[in-house]
Amino acid sequence: MTSQPPENQDKDRPGGGDGDAARTGPGPEAGAGGRWSDLDRPPLNGTALRRALLRPGSLWTGLDVVPATGSTNTDLTARAAEGLAEGTVLVAEEQSAARGRLDRRWSAPPRSGLFFSFYLTPRVPPERWGWLPLLAGVATASAVARVTAVDTALKWPNDLLVTVGDEERKAGGILAERAGDGVVIGIGLNVTLRADELPVPGAGSLVLAGAKVTDRDPVLRAVLRSVEDWYGQWTAADGDAAACRLQDAYAAGCATLGRQVRAELPGDRALLGEAVAIDGDGRLVLATEEGMQQPVAAGDIVHVRPAAQE
Repeated sequence: MTSQPPENQDKDRPGGGDGDAARTGPGPEAGAGGRWSDLDRPPLNGTALRRALLRPGSLWTGLDVVPATGSTNTDLTARAAEGLAEGTVLVAEEQSAARGRLDRRWSAPPRSGLFFSFYLTPRVPPERWGWLPLLAGVATASAVARVTAVDTALKWPNDLLVTVGDEERKAGGILAERAGDGVVIGIGLNVTLRADELPVPGAGSLVLAGAKVTDRDPVLRAVLRSVEDWYGQWTAADGDAAACRLQDAYAAGCATLGRQVRAELPGDRALLGEAVAIDGDGRLVLATEEGMQQPVAAGDIVHVRPAAQE
């Protein structure tokens, strides 16, 4: 995946820049019932995150870390209806009503991953806003790969894949929702989820994939900086994904391309074919057995999986 500019890379390594040193011990709050009671899952440092990310000229204008909530997407969507600054970020240590695409529900133990949403108000043609979840996917995959040394891939349209053993597993997902004058984008990423905690057999996590870094602070910083970088390029190109090379970057990291897949569509319809391209609107193009090139929009698709798994 495409990496961030060199000036950001050192800052995203544990202990690199911004006065946010890597943790070397549990600290004074360790012990039963404390914030550090699970030494493998320390809490996020909201103060350090704000110091690192909320700077003059930055996309990010506000960042809150809450112990628990139902859904960070739901919370920011409600706030957007009342007026919300672009670049507002909400992070939860735990979510009790997290949602994925098609209103699918999922859950994870507290502090086992990164669960956050942010609000954007793109000043580009609205018909190009469909690229935002794909942009978030490219940004997340490249940042995670760089900081944790885990090979990542994207499953169209909104999943982050890692390899556990010799098996491809879903370690993260992205949900974009229109809200107020903009879009709320939510990202869920399994970081330290253990094998006995997996909600389904096809799930994975960074630690199961052999991550060199599992401290969530540098991972979150890297992802948000990567989103800022790609968002800046995309908006400067007026949302033209080809001109800013977002389309190429997504295609390069997309594990769906080149595979025989089945797109399950509303109305009990299914479309079989080889995934051959991502078009200019961010749609997946399937080459069908009838020789047709059929684009499938993320808003229409229910599920894509290798046809061999039917």
